[in-house]
Amino acid sequence: MKSYLELLKTENILRRLSIIQLLAYFGAWFSNVAIYTLLLNLDVSKSIIAFVAMLHFLSGVLQAPFSGAIIDKFHPKKLMLFLIGIEFFSTLFLLFVQSVEELTFLYILVFFKMAAASFYFTTEMSLLPKILSHKNLQKANELHSMIWSFSYTVGMAVSGFFVYSFGIKAAFIFDAFMFFVAFWLLFGLDMKLVLQKQQAHFLKMMQESIIYLQQNKKVLHLMFLHGIVGFTAFDALVALMVDEFYVGVIATSLALGFLHAFRALGLVIGPMFLAKFMDNKMVVVIFIAQAIAIYIWALVMQNFYLSLVASVLVGFFTTSLWSYTYTLIQTNTDAAYHGRVVAYNDMIFLGISALSSYGIGFLATHSFSLESITFFLGTMFLFGSIYFFWIVKKFKI
Repeated sequence: MKSYLELLKTENILRRLSIIQLLAYFGAWFSNVAIYTLLLNLDVSKSIIAFVAMLHFLSGVLQAPFSGAIIDKFHPKKLMLFLIGIEFFSTLFLLFVQSVEELTFLYILVFFKMAAASFYFTTEMSLLPKILSHKNLQKANELHSMIWSFSYTVGMAVSGFFVYSFGIKAAFIFDAFMFFVAFWLLFGLDMKLVLQKQQAHFLKMMQESIIYLQQNKKVLHLMFLHGIVGFTAFDALVALMVDEFYVGVIATSLALGFLHAFRALGLVIGPMFLAKFMDNKMVVVIFIAQAIAIYIWALVMQNFYLSLVASVLVGFFTTSLWSYTYTLIQTNTDAAYHGRVVAYNDMIFLGISALSSYGIGFLATHSFSLESITFFLGTMFLFGSIYFFWIVKKFKI
């Protein structure tokens, strides 16, 4: 933890961006428990829950082909301010969703809210290589991943307790307020960057990025490897677990909150123990460890308290896998293509997350047990260990 604090002390822009990132990412996920609680209160089907979970990731997939070219063409601060503004209004308008008849409006708001969040994430990840040295980049990625993971799960965890105490509408209002504060902090940030001006049109830039990836198969394989971490998008799985196993044990919003809180603990503490050991050989081991952790979760998930413990173990390895594989993509990509490659990488990652979320709901509605679905998710990480071993053997990483 000391090394992360030292980095924040010496990198002024990164320090302010990290604070803004904590608020913006926290806000992006804070209202999720309110949304899922609303859906469960409306007694919607499993397929609708899975569809909403998929929308959280699908929006990033659809915009990726265009977002990368936009990122490489415009100043990041202006883009990030615009995107936080979209998140603010789309969150505030969730207050008007009160019945099943208004679900279409909810779908639209979730789509735009998470599209903006994904775009913001891609913009920031393409910005980091421009403001940091190679030496500090991986450490910044680890910090970024810890903040993202913390915001992703703790945002939903705290939201669970908030919804239980103050209600769904209060959660939406508080969430919108966090975006307002993030906008204000970003507006006051002095971000003077010397950026390489892209003169080409958007379509030309998209074409160039596709050619670049065709000629750099190593980067493409690393993008698909990173995408495997998207199988840890457990939102739909957790909601269905609560609905099937824990309704008689604890209130819905509290169950959602506790499960995400315990996984957040693993996501945050994992890199503190694993960061100094991370190298190409260790990544293979971590992929296998992630698979085993998910298998254990599947075995104990019917017991709420054992499931909480297993959630910590599931989260423990995820952040290190995410940050290390992301760093490999950044450091093996030419600077002129950072924005576009990061956008396409996020498209793959979010595409797998969306497919996983929808697949969980689809299988659950076709008589597959939640335990068997979870076992399948774990097996994908065994495949990841083999895939990375092959990449290292075939390419110079």
